[in-house]
Amino acid sequence: MLRVRNLVASYGYNQVLHGIDLDVGQDEIVTLIGSNGAGKTTLLNSISGHVKISGEIYYQDVNIAGKSPHAIARLGLLQVPEGRHVFPGLTVEENLAVGTVVNRGMRIRKGDLSQDLDFVYQIFPRLKERRKQLAWSLSGGEQQMLAIARALMGHPKLLLLDEPSMGLAPLIVEEVFERIVEINRLGTPVLLVEQNATMALRVSKRAYILERGRVKFSGDSKEVAQDERVREAYLGVIRR
Repeated sequence: MLRVRNLVASYGYNQVLHGIDLDVGQDEIVTLIGSNGAGKTTLLNSISGHVKISGEIYYQDVNIAGKSPHAIARLGLLQVPEGRHVFPGLTVEENLAVGTVVNRGMRIRKGDLSQDLDFVYQIFPRLKERRKQLAWSLSGGEQQMLAIARALMGHPKLLLLDEPSMGLAPLIVEEVFERIVEINRLGTPVLLVEQNATMALRVSKRAYILERGRVKFSGDSKEVAQDERVREAYLGVIRR
């Protein structure tokens, strides 16, 4: 599905990523873990075309390195950025309708929209209850669900999620991650950036640990979660 090879990314003279290799398979949730400034968000932004890069990014066997963000999104690779970024003055349903623009332009057939809404409401039933509310009136967790659901309206073939648990209460974090697992179960692979390493490793199949723009460790998520270096640095486990 996705193969990143020798990816280098910079902001001006500041090189952030140093030769990253990464893979996401068709049925996987793959997580990126690392401290602040490790390059996780830059990696997602590089894949989705928002950062000037060198190296190769193969998406469904096509090298998309250098393509515009719009062109990449039209291929089905959609990113939910950190911070939710819903449209506060639009209703929940209007926000969701915006998500269809990536595939259909501004002319949306009512039947198609209705089918897509039914699909996301099955995953996020709380949004159906709030569908006529303005987005600003939703809780932080509901806004995060709305941001993810809006991306689903674009029929993603690969979903990039950046810090979906940020700023949310623990019970809401559990609910958001349950929905991410459901999205993957229904057929959408996910590349997940997440500070909550414990939760990310619990729901993902494989994991990459980023440090200062380099992959320092990778493997099966269960094995990564048992590694003493990872446990001490990211899971709050102190060696005795």
